[in-house]
Amino acid sequence: MEGVDRFSVSLPVKLLKELDAMVREKGYDNRSLAIADMVRDKLVEHRKDLGDREIAGTITLVYDHHRSNVQSVLTSLQHDHLHEVAATLHVHLDHDNCLEVIVLRGKAQPIKKLADALIAARGVKHGKLVVTSVGHDLVL
Repeated sequence: MEGVDRFSVSLPVKLLKELDAMVREKGYDNRSLAIADMVRDKLVEHRKDLGDREIAGTITLVYDHHRSNVQSVLTSLQHDHLHEVAATLHVHLDHDNCLEVIVLRGKAQPIKKLADALIAARGVKHGKLVVTSVGHDLVL
């Protein structure tokens, strides 16, 4: 296990009070643990912009399944990325709308490209890519 370095951070009083409130509400033992989680979160987000880094994540889509060809376009795009798509969950929200969650793992650039294509597909009402780490690049 690596050692710990201490450093000082200066914050406006109001921001520090908000941080302390969040630390309590989320049940952290101390500020340092909360700040470490926030730093890890930002590092994961930053890594998604580095095209050759391995990431994991999900693409969540809401779409009108009555829209012409939307399901075949979404399926075709996923088939074009067999190495990145690990699983898909399909949920019928109501008579017209479906929710699809696609679990991904692979290089950041192809995953971002797939997410952009799926979200932009005609008939998709909303979409979002959420990325995380594959774990081995994070330090506790």
